[in-house]
Amino acid sequence: MGCNIRSFSVIPVRPSSSSRLSHSLLPTNLNLSRLKRPKLVRQHLVVKNACGFGQNGSVGGFPYVPGKIFAEEAIGAEYGEGFETFRQDGPLKVDVDFLNEQLQEGFLKRIRYAMKPDEAFGLVFSWDNVVADTRALKLNAWKQLAAEEGQEIPDDDIMQRRMLYAGADHVLNKILLWQKSQSELDVLKLRLSQLYYENLQKLNRPLEGLEDWLEAVSTACIPCAVVSSLDRRNMVEALERMGIKKYFQAIVSEEDDMESIAHRFLSAAVKLDRKPSKCVVFEDDPRGVTAAHNCTMMAVAIIGAHPAYELVQADLAVGSFSELSVINLRRLFAHKGFNFMDLQKQIIEKSPAKRKLSIDTIF
Repeated sequence: MGCNIRSFSVIPVRPSSSSRLSHSLLPTNLNLSRLKRPKLVRQHLVVKNACGFGQNGSVGGFPYVPGKIFAEEAIGAEYGEGFETFRQDGPLKVDVDFLNEQLQEGFLKRIRYAMKPDEAFGLVFSWDNVVADTRALKLNAWKQLAAEEGQEIPDDDIMQRRMLYAGADHVLNKILLWQKSQSELDVLKLRLSQLYYENLQKLNRPLEGLEDWLEAVSTACIPCAVVSSLDRRNMVEALERMGIKKYFQAIVSEEDDMESIAHRFLSAAVKLDRKPSKCVVFEDDPRGVTAAHNCTMMAVAIIGAHPAYELVQADLAVGSFSELSVINLRRLFAHKGFNFMDLQKQIIEKSPAKRKLSIDTIF
């Protein structure tokens, strides 16, 4: 019996900003219409063509995503909330519990997964510092921007780490303390994004041990997804240059228009046709680990960008992918019952009432 992995990675190149996941991306048993977000007014920057920015929002031929790459995303799903979809009979909230219920395996799948339990899992890989070493890309972009502005980047490791995980506005105003007007800061952020995309074109190797690990899970017929705030075209090209695109059955990119880290993970679970409680997220950030747990997913932390003591909440922490084996995935779910992580009422046994002793006095 060969691998039978359903793939939902083919989506339109640029869907409308109001849509999340097109109906064709959802499993047939989910039967949902397009997932939409509340209408938000987006502020688009108007920059003169003399600065080198195209009319279509591109920067030097590279697409620019405002506030996505150099921004601190929300964790999301703190209370199990997910997406909101709209039907003719009214709105329908698609939360974590709903997806776990609707993506439940059917009879034939349960029989198959009983014989091949590994196929029941779904693996979700974060792009930043898990698939590719994006710390170097971002740091080089900051250094190049500072050189163009006649500034210097602090050599302190702690300061550089803050720069990598904070938003561009916070870095420019609070860390680098560049005295610029708001319009000048907007142009600097655009240039920073352009430098990042230029460095991205030179990326041609994945993180150490990742390709061997993907080959192992592919042999076990475990579907994989990669999530990122990058646009689909650049991420697909980067995966092809690294030679690992064939291992991913689903891609969650900027076009999916997710609001938080947790929503990206839930989108990946839907595209993989796996319920969230059967997915394993590979992350390097404690915030990503928290988002995975909010989605009832397991979390495997990659030690590197953050030290091990900051990743203690992960279900498993490893130094590299070479330390992993497929048996580790089984052990993650070995103690997991049917209602694991569900709220349970504590049963307090009532002790029998104590007998009161009375002394009768006879007069």
